[in-house]
Amino acid sequence: MESSAHVDTFARDRLPQPEALPEFLFELPELQFPPRLNAATELLDRRVAMGEGERLCIQGADGLRWTYAELLAQANRIARVLVDDLGLQPGNRVLLRGANSPMLAACWFAVIKAGAIAVGSMPLLRARELAPIIDKAQITHALCDIRLADELHLARAGCPTLHKLLMYGGELETRMLAKPPQFDNVDTAADDVALIAFTSGTTGVPKGTLHFQRDLLAACACWPPNVLRAVPDDVFMGSPPLAFTFGLGGLLLFPMSIGASTVLLEKATPDALLPAVAQFRTSVLFTAPTSYRAMAAQAAQHDLSSLRKCVSAGEALPAATRTLWRETTGIEIIDGIGSTELLHIFISADEAHAKGGATGVPVPGYRAAVLGEDGQALPRGQVGRLAVKGPTGCRYLDDPRQANYVQNGWNLTGDAYLVDDDGQFVYQARTDDMIISGGYNIAGPEVESALLLHPAVAECGVVGQADAARGQIVKAYVVMRPGQPEDAAMVKTLQDFVKQTIAPYKYPREISFCAQLPRTETGKLQRFKLRTQ
Repeated sequence: MESSAHVDTFARDRLPQPEALPEFLFELPELQFPPRLNAATELLDRRVAMGEGERLCIQGADGLRWTYAELLAQANRIARVLVDDLGLQPGNRVLLRGANSPMLAACWFAVIKAGAIAVGSMPLLRARELAPIIDKAQITHALCDIRLADELHLARAGCPTLHKLLMYGGELETRMLAKPPQFDNVDTAADDVALIAFTSGTTGVPKGTLHFQRDLLAACACWPPNVLRAVPDDVFMGSPPLAFTFGLGGLLLFPMSIGASTVLLEKATPDALLPAVAQFRTSVLFTAPTSYRAMAAQAAQHDLSSLRKCVSAGEALPAATRTLWRETTGIEIIDGIGSTELLHIFISADEAHAKGGATGVPVPGYRAAVLGEDGQALPRGQVGRLAVKGPTGCRYLDDPRQANYVQNGWNLTGDAYLVDDDGQFVYQARTDDMIISGGYNIAGPEVESALLLHPAVAECGVVGQADAARGQIVKAYVVMRPGQPEDAAMVKTLQDFVKQTIAPYKYPREISFCAQLPRTETGKLQRFKLRTQ
């Protein structure tokens, strides 16, 4: 292990023990990283040093356009503010809170430059969801869009480690004016933690996944050049937030790794994406299957002639959605599966090898297998647990669930797959209680906890229900307290209550009232029985 640049060793001290880690593979020549590495240097500073500073780098919906040199200057000034004004030290954790925008990207690069650890957060998260993230990662600093400050202030009240907050859209920009556009990036080790990405487990308790400086570049070296094959003149755009590793890779790391440009939209609904493709002459699009299905109905009304690559991930791509998009636009979707634990896509197929219903084959740099309960590889056609290994892998932050995700050197993603006769991996289902709806991972127990806060609810069970448009929807079975109505008005009341309590996208789209829930003799909820109702 290389000598760390981290003064604050919190993250390194809480890495899983070596025997609990997956096997890491660095078999490709481009995965031979030097011992000292700063991802911001490689993705941003080096591009400018190579004489490409005037290339367009990043655009926002408000007409903001930054070249690589301009993004570098902005990131350097923010890094100066963090270090000079806020006392940031290498290894500190910095919460980033904002919708996708050039400013959020500049803040992300500033954190990496300063040798600190970036912790993204979904803009929709409420205080009760932010607080466990702040507490788990012992976050010390936060850069927040001033429009999202209220929930962060509420969360901060119970989080003593978070002592330095700075809002952009206000004070941060004022402080930047006094700073020079130069900053000496911290000489981090390749295996210094650069990113803590949070994922929700089946219990709804957040898990922090630790990613090294080298992991950010490893993700750029595997799937993008071998499957996506974008070029420097491409314009990237999409819907996933930068707080998701799907969005961080697809909309920031991957385009910048080849000197391309990206468009960061604060609102990237299907209705907003289609005109934005025409406006920005987008050529590479990242979004979820749900979005492609919704956009197909309106695609003919928009100029999509610039579009040449469409990427789907975040949930299984239905064969019908693939066909619909191809028939509407002439473009074959590039499907893929990744995970927060492995950072980005590890199984995929390019346009030439795409097949309806199948995800693809292991991306160069990764290996994958379908394992039986005994941990042995199953023959083709048999359903088992998806297992993956490569240059990235699961490192949970101080979490006993590491032993569930990593077994015998493999990362077990929680997905059930089979390998078909052509060697393609075909998704079957989730193996846990996670609900994947419209590209979002939603933990059923978390929604249950929110519903149970309502005084009219006695008990409830939440499961995923198959849905043609969204893959799954959140379905709640609710037992009401005596005397409470069980009607459409109560359904809406409970739905609105959940939206106010946790992120709105997690609300139950269907609610059924029942007299009792199926439970074991020890009182454990039997969700599998709810799924079959």
